[in-house]
Amino acid sequence: MRHGCKVNKLSRTHAHRVAMLSNMASSLILHKRINTTMAKAKALRGYVEPLITKTKADSTHQRRVVFSYLQNKEAVKELFGDVAAKVANRNGGYTRILKLGRRLGDGAEMVMMELVDYNEAMLKDTAATKKAKTTRRGGKKKATSTEEVAAPAAAETEATTEQSAE
Repeated sequence: MRHGCKVNKLSRTHAHRVAMLSNMASSLILHKRINTTMAKAKALRGYVEPLITKTKADSTHQRRVVFSYLQNKEAVKELFGDVAAKVANRNGGYTRILKLGRRLGDGAEMVMMELVDYNEAMLKDTAATKKAKTTRRGGKKKATSTEEVAAPAAAETEATTEQSAE
């Protein structure tokens, strides 16, 4: 029984598992998405999300800590540069796992793991689906600014002056 065993060993030794997760994390950071199995993706999520959180405090110490996990200078540079800027206002959940189906050879569940802020198609969809804010009764919110209220009144006064001039 696995009472309290929080680490999925993935049928690998400790050194093999650490090296594999380091390589997968570097690939995810450099390429922004990777295809892998469900078990590896879930293990990678627990490995890479704390590293992304460390980028919020850009210090020499944090860079050295992240480098000790990744062992890849380019990945550390990309992580503290471009990725850190995009996730600065996000509180967590930096990765997304999308199911792709089963692999033909052994039937393993395949997934695509990606960084959330880099999928332009989903970002466009969420921006398009945002609706105008409505009231609890279901109607549109009324205009509260003085410009929106004053504009129709000015148009009415112009119309009345034109009618009286004729």
